[in-house]
Amino acid sequence: MTKTELVSKLAETGGIKKKQAEQILSALVDTIKSSLTNNERVILPGLGSFSCVMRSERTGRNPKTGVEIKIPARKAVKFSAAGAIRADLNVSAKKAARGAKGKGAAKKAAPAKKK
Repeated sequence: MTKTELVSKLAETGGIKKKQAEQILSALVDTIKSSLTNNERVILPGLGSFSCVMRSERTGRNPKTGVEIKIPARKAVKFSAAGAIRADLNVSAKKAARGAKGKGAAKKAAPAKKK
């Protein structure tokens, strides 16, 4: 889903104008960015939480040349989905797996017996 699609959906479900929905979304994103910049955790009940974590220095490889390079330590954003979302995703995955089970390729026939 793109930002434009998200703004449209927000405006539709909230019964507001798209311009207002865009302002709300921008304010939300700015607030989350500001909080993460200050090393604050952002918790959105029913959605999940954003937090700032420190990635340690590590050694990597240039995929083209194969030369080892040092990747410096850095901060990164971590998102942890809420339990309800994880449960919904796993229920959907189980349903899809059950539906695909019976639709597999047909078994090959056994070879004919020689006389």
